[in-house]
Amino acid sequence: MSEKLKVGILGGTGMVGQRFISLLENHPWFEVTTIAASARSAGKTYAEAVGDRWKMTSPMPNGVKDLTVMNVSEVEEVASKVDFVFSAVDMSKEEIKAIEEAYAKTETPVVSNNSAHRWTPDVPMVVPEINPEHMQVIEFQKKRLGTKRGFVAVKPNCSIQSYAPVLTAWKEFEPYEVVATTYQAISGAGKTFQDWPEMQGNIIPFISGEEEKSEKEPLRIWGEIKDGVIVPAQSPVITCQCIRVPVLDGHTAAVFVKFKKKATKEQLIEKLVNFEGEPQRLGLPSAPKHFIQYLEEDNRPQVSMDVQYEKGMGISVGRLREDTLFDWKFVGLSHNTVRGAAGGAILCAELLKAQGYIVRK
Repeated sequence: MSEKLKVGILGGTGMVGQRFISLLENHPWFEVTTIAASARSAGKTYAEAVGDRWKMTSPMPNGVKDLTVMNVSEVEEVASKVDFVFSAVDMSKEEIKAIEEAYAKTETPVVSNNSAHRWTPDVPMVVPEINPEHMQVIEFQKKRLGTKRGFVAVKPNCSIQSYAPVLTAWKEFEPYEVVATTYQAISGAGKTFQDWPEMQGNIIPFISGEEEKSEKEPLRIWGEIKDGVIVPAQSPVITCQCIRVPVLDGHTAAVFVKFKKKATKEQLIEKLVNFEGEPQRLGLPSAPKHFIQYLEEDNRPQVSMDVQYEKGMGISVGRLREDTLFDWKFVGLSHNTVRGAAGGAILCAELLKAQGYIVRK
């Protein structure tokens, strides 16, 4: 009998669900034992349900091919087979909120990649290196839900990963105005070039809902718990433009920052390369050993060379230089479906296990 915690993947046939399954192959703490999806996939083996829609570059893990896909709406039945679940369901926001809370009320922790609960006041939205203490709000959430071990926790939007950690590393210099333009890969829309041939050689200057998320979510991450809810920070003020570009994986950000306190280039780089958090101190299995790398070359970071840094869990920064209107500007790069999606959620689950929130049923 495996000592690993039994994991279910809700929405396991989609691109993010596939990424969860791929990243969890041979995980030292977690084992995928259950996959749930829509009624049309239920009853088929996972290999049959996915068919020719496997979008990962690595092959489908043998351990999941013959698992019988369950109906994600049969909450009690799915929950009875697992210790906790990752959620990547493709539903409306209200449906996602309802089904994730339904799983939590079966005493099954839910670690979600979805945006539905990111602004639920007692649901922690966590980048483990930045705000691990926000998991403490779970105790208030459990009182609201009437649960002993069931809760929902979420990770933030993929687009902020390439600059929010950088601004966090520079916190002591008090950034107060930020302009960011993100150049976002098509896998962020759950697509490949085969699915979306019109993106080849094309740019789309609009991604629905993305700019608001990119401006507001960092402030919630930098907020604090008061009276059982997370109260967002008020500063820095962030304004964003989000652009879809013909890249498969990797979100790049061009960022301009004003600081209240003066800093030298050497000080800023030193803060980046020495920045670490709870995942590094705890040695969590998915944690990058070195969270942020700084690249000196003028033409870095590049998606083709740097997106896989620390197996896609690290952040790459370059082109830090003084600006004529703002104080400093830089370019950041993160892997949107690893650090920004499934990998970030897995790291959250590892943190929750280390903190004692996820245990065997």
